[in-house]
Amino acid sequence: MIARHHTDTADPAARGHALGTADGPRIRAGIAAYQELFEAVQVDPDLLRPYGEQAAEEIRRWAPALHEELAALAGAAGVDLWHLGMLNARTEILATVGATAEGECSTAVYIGGAGAPHTIQTWDWHEEFTDTKTLARHPAARVGEVRTFTEAGILGKIGLNSAGLGLHFNILSHTADGARIGVPVHVVARRILDEAATLAEAVDLARSAEVSASTVLTVVTFDGRDSDGVCIELSPAGTAVLPPDADGYLLHTNHFLDPRLAEGELAAPTGSTYARLKHLAARRELLASPDPADWTELLHAHESDGAPVCCHPQPGLPFHQQWRTLLTASLDLASGRLRCHDGGPCTAGEDTSWEYF
Repeated sequence: MIARHHTDTADPAARGHALGTADGPRIRAGIAAYQELFEAVQVDPDLLRPYGEQAAEEIRRWAPALHEELAALAGAAGVDLWHLGMLNARTEILATVGATAEGECSTAVYIGGAGAPHTIQTWDWHEEFTDTKTLARHPAARVGEVRTFTEAGILGKIGLNSAGLGLHFNILSHTADGARIGVPVHVVARRILDEAATLAEAVDLARSAEVSASTVLTVVTFDGRDSDGVCIELSPAGTAVLPPDADGYLLHTNHFLDPRLAEGELAAPTGSTYARLKHLAARRELLASPDPADWTELLHAHESDGAPVCCHPQPGLPFHQQWRTLLTASLDLASGRLRCHDGGPCTAGEDTSWEYF
């Protein structure tokens, strides 16, 4: 079972202290694992502290309440604040050396039918981070309750709130990335979940962040009757908001779909992101099914099928060049719960293999 944490306070410092006290060993292990990853991709270790300090300062400036939570989290976990700045800015630090991801996440959303959105994604990352997986739940003043999937010590990633808004998360890569350390994209995701009840509010918050790394946030809403959604492509070069297609689908992998932002695309032309998106588009009707098992089937494709949506490590490569699908996740906005499978789509056949949070 994925580690779970529930805090019942809206006070950022109290929440951070509670999480740091409960999860200190896993936070410290995550910091050590990321330091090894940064070394493997040739980030200068002498820069990690200034990068972490800059990230913490960017969080303080853009999201003071989350900075307060992060500071308390660090104190309770027995680490310096810059360590957690570094952890939350892991995408931004990787971008400083152009460490783009070949194996990353695939997201599919359908809002063309009646009722709540049908959503699903893979979270693909290095196996060394398997034990950092975390489900966290907390109250938030504007949106009721927030439920997130993230990594220990990182403020946010995938999630939903009880105002009927949910968010999926995929990394992108742009030539404008990595010039500095800006607002961490994981923090952008968390603040949207904490404060946004509508697509317009989510877009406004995303646009207000001065980021230094690229990502796409697929944001969906459900008001009890109707659903809606957009993909927000964030980059230092600008922000693009992409609506669903005419049939109600939002499909995204790890390359830009906005034509202007695509001019700075860093994903290799031979990268798997293009084959994965083509696979999702070719089988997208599975997502319109009322049966979530069909949504999982949409993501059940491997390298041997021509599209490693469900990815597995390739023997012989160094660890920083190997990816595995560590999680499969859906947003159940009708019930206000995350639906997660601790692994890839190929091992998610039975309903009993899913966790509801």
